[in-house]
Amino acid sequence: MDFKINDLNDKLSKAYLGGGQSRIDKQHAKKKLTARERVNYLLDEGSFEEIGALVTHRTKDFGMESQQFYGDGVVTGYGTINGRLVYIFAQDFTVFGGSLSETHAEKICKVMDLAVKVGAPIIGLNDSGGARIQEGVRSLGGYADIFYRNVQTSGVIPQISAIMGPCAGGAVYSPAMTDFTLMVEDTSYMFVTGPNVVKTVTNEEVTSEELGGASTHSTKSGVAHKTSANDIECLEDLKTLLSFLPQNNTEAPALLPFQLEDEIRDSLSNVIPDNANKPYDMHDVIGGIIDRGSFYEIHKNHAENIIVGFARLGGRSIGIVANQPMFLAGVLDVNSSKKAARFVRFCDCFNIPLLVLEDVPGFLPGTDQEWNGIIVHGAKLLYALSEATVPRVTVITRKAYGGAYDVMNSKHIGADMNFAWPSAEIAVMGAKGAAEIIFKKEINAADNKEAKWKEKEAEYADLFANPYSAAERGFIDEVILPKNTRRKLIKAFSMLEDKKVERPKRKHGNIPL
Repeated sequence: MDFKINDLNDKLSKAYLGGGQSRIDKQHAKKKLTARERVNYLLDEGSFEEIGALVTHRTKDFGMESQQFYGDGVVTGYGTINGRLVYIFAQDFTVFGGSLSETHAEKICKVMDLAVKVGAPIIGLNDSGGARIQEGVRSLGGYADIFYRNVQTSGVIPQISAIMGPCAGGAVYSPAMTDFTLMVEDTSYMFVTGPNVVKTVTNEEVTSEELGGASTHSTKSGVAHKTSANDIECLEDLKTLLSFLPQNNTEAPALLPFQLEDEIRDSLSNVIPDNANKPYDMHDVIGGIIDRGSFYEIHKNHAENIIVGFARLGGRSIGIVANQPMFLAGVLDVNSSKKAARFVRFCDCFNIPLLVLEDVPGFLPGTDQEWNGIIVHGAKLLYALSEATVPRVTVITRKAYGGAYDVMNSKHIGADMNFAWPSAEIAVMGAKGAAEIIFKKEINAADNKEAKWKEKEAEYADLFANPYSAAERGFIDEVILPKNTRRKLIKAFSMLEDKKVERPKRKHGNIPL
């Protein structure tokens, strides 16, 4: 028996070494943790239970039968994060560059299946050179098996991907279908085809970082929801993100203990400038509403004219969608519409209430927007909010113009509570443009056209550039003082806690993709 125990211990020791000490040293030289170090840091101490530590590949071609490593390039299992059960896989770059084989994929699929059965989040730590080319179609089939599970799992349990090294070719589609993708700056990249292929096909000279690095995907493409300076920061970000989410789609996020007090935030009274055309930072509004220091922004550097992220309000996890007047005056455009729609749909999947903070002058005009499909992309946000059945509350802080007023969680598309500050302007368009259209003849006939225009602009503003016309019709439930916003919202979301909506029976809607 001692011999058998020693044999097991020897095999496990080899499995824990991955590709060997020299390759571990190379991983450290790149300022990267190994797969096991990442797992052990992320999970609560002593909680990790490994599955498949002794799995090896089955390939006999190209001399592969003489190259066997226990675990086959991926560490899989389950454990806890702050006491919450999660399932995890971490690709091991020290073994065949983390390349995906048939058995490597089987290990990932096994923990994904378990995660769905139990109802717990699945976390993938990606660090792989791609498909193991020695296995041919078996490797490709392994990717497809994972992709299929990503789709079947979507909206059932949270799926989070952390890109902590290379992720190229077909491998990128699995993270793309998960709920959130985090990337590490300078050491991770994602692209369908690498720089060499790009140069061959298009003659473009581009580096891996420029083509698919963390900065590129967090600013230009929007593929990355969050970037971190190093592995440790990325894993800490992942923990924070998870803290706002429920275990699965049948549960609500944890409600932290909270005692309602006066909750008055006087700072909110000074946020909106007297000049209606002067920008302000919507983060100041968010900070004045939420539990202090609780905002976790998603897609911070992409489509900055809209803000999305998680926060706590009276101990409750909420999702926030907010126009940002500091960028493009807060207009809706192609990228901001897609960004917000995706976030809204995630929150609705996992029972996270939505707060919409509105200051929007409309949709961005121009040929670039029209030719790139602002109509269909703007409709995505409209569809996502109209479809959402979670508690939905809107606060209009300033401008709510045109079709964008409808889109940004108006009462007309099913919002539960709609508040407005006294500074709110709810109208088809701005007073200046409206006056020019409505009173065009009078202005042209006037001796002093400029003075007449200003007179008519003021007349229109008095009638429509305020929240009271909408409030009189019940489109706004209450006009509130800014300082009272936090208290109103805490009570509104508490009142809506048991909201239930029955939708017409259907397979699924056809969102304008």
